[in-house]
Amino acid sequence: MHLSAMRSTVATRTARASGIGAPHATCSSRTVVAPMRAQREQGAFRSSLESAAFSLGTAALVVATSLALQFAPPAEAKLTAGDPIKNAQAILRYALPIDNKPIRSIQKELESVSDALRVPGSKSLGRVSRSVNSARSTLDRQRGAIEAAFAPEKRAAGMAALASLDGSLAEFQKIIDFQDKQEVPLKQREALVYVGAVEEAMVNGFPYEVPAEYASRPLLKGRATLGMRVDFRETPQGPQTLDLKIVLDGYSAPVSAGQFMDLVNKGFYNGMTIQRADGFVVQTGDPDGPDDGYRDPATGKIRTVPFELRVEGQTMPIYDETLEDLGRVNEQPILPFNAYGTLAMARNEFENNSASSQVFFLLRESELTPSGSNMLDGRFAVFGYVIEGQDTLGYMKVGDKIEFIKVTEGAENLVNA
Repeated sequence: MHLSAMRSTVATRTARASGIGAPHATCSSRTVVAPMRAQREQGAFRSSLESAAFSLGTAALVVATSLALQFAPPAEAKLTAGDPIKNAQAILRYALPIDNKPIRSIQKELESVSDALRVPGSKSLGRVSRSVNSARSTLDRQRGAIEAAFAPEKRAAGMAALASLDGSLAEFQKIIDFQDKQEVPLKQREALVYVGAVEEAMVNGFPYEVPAEYASRPLLKGRATLGMRVDFRETPQGPQTLDLKIVLDGYSAPVSAGQFMDLVNKGFYNGMTIQRADGFVVQTGDPDGPDDGYRDPATGKIRTVPFELRVEGQTMPIYDETLEDLGRVNEQPILPFNAYGTLAMARNEFENNSASSQVFFLLRESELTPSGSNMLDGRFAVFGYVIEGQDTLGYMKVGDKIEFIKVTEGAENLVNA
């Protein structure tokens, strides 16, 4: 699709969803993706309803709400080459801080199976077979280089995952030989899980020092998996209680992920409702009372989260300044807004370090707003992804209740909590 056509399409869809046609004024107070509690309790808005319009390469991007996120224009927004990676688990695999060409080559071949399966009929199996054969060949020839990259304390886990990957690839080839196309994505998913486990075993400790001003905060030094259960008042099957699985990436966003996980452990989100659901985002995290964030009982102040973003080619994140502030808008975040269910911090529009407890899951079409051109990348801090149950996000409505969010794996990676 031509860029101008994409602009028109996205703007039109946004206008229809919001009922408002074009962006205009912003609020003078905290501008987050959800309404401020203080405004609701004061009984009057301090400004008019914000408008919304998504566009590519245009002057601004504003997500509609009573108080909205407004996005300033990029210096030189451009479309990136190739299709963006939209699978959350693939993004997380590529985000691991490792540099081992053989396992990355195997991963790339297996990830490419998804593209091959788009070819109709049995013709796609030829491409799938070539990818699997290439992955098996790399594993056979480069096994020593892969094994040598394991962190000493993770070597046993890495060796076990590598053996499982070897067996999975052999079974994968048999499925292709039988031309069982329906089994291909299942086996691909299994093999990639083993690839991810091999790659995780290569991460040796935590790869960098968090800046001193944030080093004493709750930090996630690694990854963690969360379970989230929501009571839906309305779905196509009627009222339901459904589960989601979320992965937090502390390698790329240790402060953001750590402070969110700390609130999860405190039960902060348990019993809270969904506070915004407009087709673009699903948001929660605004507590009862006048505060619009988490008030730390130890200090009596709202605990904030600094802006935090890791970009390709850098070991540690950027803090405090957005890519736009730095004039680096064409650089690519390690955790982009590409996957349905991307989890990010909501914050004041004009204060980079004003995030606290409010978070949002993004619902979007990445074909229309690919990484590097979507006006969100580089401006808002992603720290995780929904990896299972993503479709349920589309059912969420304001007032649906979060039964709980809890840590199911990786609790040991949280420090300073």
